[in-house]
Amino acid sequence: MLDNLRGMAVFASVVGHGSFSGSARELGITTSAVSQQIRSLENELGVVLLHRSTRKLSLTEAGESFYEAAKDVVSAAEQGRIKVNQLRDELAGSLRVSTTPELGVNHILPALSTWMAAHDDLSVTYLADNHYIDMIDERIDIAIRMSPSINDSSLSSHPLTDVRQLLVASPQYLRQHSKLNTPKDLAEHQLICIEIMKDANQVDMVQTETGKKTRIKMNSRIYTNNVFMATTLAKEGHGLVRMMEMDIKKELESGELVEVLTGYQLPSFVLYAVTLNRDQQPAKITRCLEVLKKILPCELSVVLTMHKTFLVSSK
Repeated sequence: MLDNLRGMAVFASVVGHGSFSGSARELGITTSAVSQQIRSLENELGVVLLHRSTRKLSLTEAGESFYEAAKDVVSAAEQGRIKVNQLRDELAGSLRVSTTPELGVNHILPALSTWMAAHDDLSVTYLADNHYIDMIDERIDIAIRMSPSINDSSLSSHPLTDVRQLLVASPQYLRQHSKLNTPKDLAEHQLICIEIMKDANQVDMVQTETGKKTRIKMNSRIYTNNVFMATTLAKEGHGLVRMMEMDIKKELESGELVEVLTGYQLPSFVLYAVTLNRDQQPAKITRCLEVLKKILPCELSVVLTMHKTFLVSSK
């Protein structure tokens, strides 16, 4: 079938140019190769398509009928090529983005909102889930993932920004419980566990000035798999919680949550945009990545600045 389609394209070219040599120049092959394609096509069909003479070519009755079908095939292929080029080079078609609910609501949607509004030929699907989504099975174009690193040769990772992890609590909780001066004091406190985190009730800290590392296994009686739930539980005074700084922007600004043990640091993460590893990405993917790389770091630098300002003013 593939040879027939190739032969039909060569046949249509020969008829269009009125000669084998003209077709050969257009197709970038030899005249003998063009002649061979036509002979193979005629043998396959069992009919003569062209009358050949030393002066010109002319169509047989079967050739005239077949030429119409050949033109349709070439036209359909050209239209297909144009549509593919449009999807590659223009912001059109479908774009599928996966993220977590928290990142999606608080950061990804705000970052892409103006861009989406400016390109109404683009259909965007957001998949928000805290579980790993297979990019091939779900036809994902861009996945937003938080991780120390991405180690998968089938994927291309695009770092967007570094994200600090904080240990926070509500002022109400801190007033009602024992003082927190060193990591050892954490043994007297409750940790709200977010189960999607690795080692959910384990806290690793590094003293900023000395670099001394400490690991504490905290007591926990409240568990959730949702960052929104954990944030609300912490605001209601039910315990300390490990949170990504970007997920509690509003709470840090308002003072509903405050960082504890500010002389110590928790492990940081990198926010990545992940795509399938391929030589050429469609324009809709590259443009979306450009927007995310431009807007998200700026937005998160504002979070950090506001948080530092609050810490200084609260001393």
